[in-house]
Amino acid sequence: MDPNKIKARQRLRRRRHVRKRLFGTPDRPRLSVSRSLKHISCQVIDDTKSVTLCSASTQSPDLRADVGKNAGNRQGAALVGALLAARAKKLGITKLKFDRSGFKYHGRIAALADAVRKNGIEV
Repeated sequence: MDPNKIKARQRLRRRRHVRKRLFGTPDRPRLSVSRSLKHISCQVIDDTKSVTLCSASTQSPDLRADVGKNAGNRQGAALVGALLAARAKKLGITKLKFDRSGFKYHGRIAALADAVRKNGIEV
């Protein structure tokens, strides 16, 4: 079997196990992260209403000029985390549940979470 298919299966399995326990509420919404080879994006989700409250991505117009060639690395992830934290603060959100979507907590995923924490939101 193709090694890439095995890795994808393992990630989806981890994702199911994590999502089984995570549920975003109005008091503490879920911060869902998705990453590709070139970009990273995240959403703040209220699962009781199935509504995305705010989102940020390296492809969003606010960040496209700042990110430039750093869209696929830790610096780009940190900029996305800072932008998301600013948008969440405007909505009055101070606490989030972190959903890493089965990705390992290191590199870009950790950089995004650290940037959100540095900007005053408890993750």
